[in-house]
Amino acid sequence: MLKTAEHLYLQIADRIEQLIEKEVLKIGDKLPSVRMLSKEQGVSLSTAFQAYYHLEAKGLIEPRPKSGYYVRFSPRKLRDIPKTCEPVKKAAEVTVHEMIDRVFAHMAADNVLKFSIAAAADSLLPAAKISKSMVQALRNMPGNGIGYESIQGNLQLRRQIARMSILWGGVVSEEDVVTTNGCTDALTLSLCAVTQPGDTIALESPSYYGSLQLAASLGLKVLEVPTNPVTGVDLDYLDKAIPRHNIKACLFVTNFNNPLGSCMPDTHKRELVRIHEKYGIPLIEDDIYGDIYFGRERPALCKTFDESGIVLACNSFSKSLAPGYRVGWTLPGRYKEKVLRLKRNHSIACASLPHAAVAHFLENGRYEHHLRSMRKQLHTQSLRYLQAVADYFPEDTLVTRPMGGFVLWLALNENINTYELYELALKNRISFAPGRIFSLQDRYRNCMRLSYGNPWSKQVEEGIKTLGKLIRKLRG
Repeated sequence: MLKTAEHLYLQIADRIEQLIEKEVLKIGDKLPSVRMLSKEQGVSLSTAFQAYYHLEAKGLIEPRPKSGYYVRFSPRKLRDIPKTCEPVKKAAEVTVHEMIDRVFAHMAADNVLKFSIAAAADSLLPAAKISKSMVQALRNMPGNGIGYESIQGNLQLRRQIARMSILWGGVVSEEDVVTTNGCTDALTLSLCAVTQPGDTIALESPSYYGSLQLAASLGLKVLEVPTNPVTGVDLDYLDKAIPRHNIKACLFVTNFNNPLGSCMPDTHKRELVRIHEKYGIPLIEDDIYGDIYFGRERPALCKTFDESGIVLACNSFSKSLAPGYRVGWTLPGRYKEKVLRLKRNHSIACASLPHAAVAHFLENGRYEHHLRSMRKQLHTQSLRYLQAVADYFPEDTLVTRPMGGFVLWLALNENINTYELYELALKNRISFAPGRIFSLQDRYRNCMRLSYGNPWSKQVEEGIKTLGKLIRKLRG
C-alpha cells in the first residue's frame, strides 16, 4: 500500500494530468501557485510541491523563474499509433543475420548513446542490495555454493517464484517451476521440448529478433502473425493459420511485446489458450516484461487461464533486477519431464550462487519495493521520450504508447530506410534498432525501435533531436 502522503500527492497530480489531457488546461496555461494549490486541496505545502514535481518529471508542466508552474505538454499532442501489419502468405527462413550482428556489435560500445537496448540502465537496478544478498547467500549455502544445484533448480528460488504467481492469478507450487540460465534458456528448452527441426512455429509480427534467431538455430520455420500495437496477436488470423500452415507451437510475448509494446487483454489471453487447446498445440508464453507495468496492477498471463497444462510460461529477472546473474525459469506444465530431461542433457544445473542470491532478495521483500520505484521511473521516461518524438520528429511519424516494458515502435515516412538512418546515426554516436531486423519478410524498412531505458537527460534529448534532423535529411 502507498503511504497516505504519497497517495495524496499522486491523487492531486492525477487530477491535474486529466485536466491537461482533456485540454481544460492547455499548453501555456498557468497553474495555481503551490500555496494556492495547498489551500485549495487542504494539503501541506510539501504535498503540493510533490504533486508539481511529479508532473514536472513527466514533462507535463514546467517551472518558470519568479512566475510559477505552466502546462508544458498535452497527451493530445502525441502522434498516432502505427497500424497492424498485413498478413504473410507463408512461413519463411531467417535472412537478416548480418544486419542483426552489426546492431549487436555496437550495443557494447562505450561511446555510443544506446537507444537500441530493450533494458533498464544500470542506475535503475539495485546493485548494492542484490550484492548484499549475494554475500548472504555465500555465507548460508553448504560449501559456499561450490556444489551442483538440483536439476530442477534452487528450492528457495522456486518457492519464491511460486509465491509471486499470486500477482498474475496463478496457483503454482515450487514443484511446477524449473529454473534456467535466463529467459532465452527457458525459451530454448521449451521450444526443444515441443518441436522438431523443420516444424513451423508462429511468432508476432514484428517480432523480437532474438526469437527469430533462436528459431533459426533450432531449424524451425516461422510464420509471422499480424499483431496490433495495442491488443496483440490477431486471434482470428491465428485460428485459421494453425491448420493451414500446420503450426506445431506458438511463441508470443503477451505482456508488453517487444518491439510493439502491446498487451493482450485478459479476454484475448483466455481465447488464445482456448485456440491452442482446440488444436492441441503448445503455447510458449514469454512474460519477461510482465513485471514492468505502468498501470495499477500486474497483467495476467495466458498461464492464468491454462487448465490443461498446454502453456509453457517463461520468465527471468534479467530485465527487472540483475541481467548478469542469468536467473530465469519456466512453468512447463505437462511438458515438465521433457524440459527437465533437456536441461540435464544441455547444462545439468544452473549456477548456484546467483540463483541463491536472487532467492534471498525475494525472500526479504526487496523485489516489490524495487519494482515500484523502477516502474515509476520508466513510466516517466517513456512519457518524456514520447514528448521528444512529438517535438523533434517529422509530423507524419507514428509511434506506439506502451503501458509497460522498455521500448517505443516508430513508423516513419515510407521513403525512409531506417537501416540507412542507423548508419548515419552511428556516425553521430547514436544507436537504435532498425525495423528490418524484426521480421523475416522484407518489411518494416521505415520502422525503428527506440528504447527509453536510459534516464531522461540533456544528452538523451539531444540524441532524439539529432535523430529527427537526420530523418529530415534523408527525406531531402
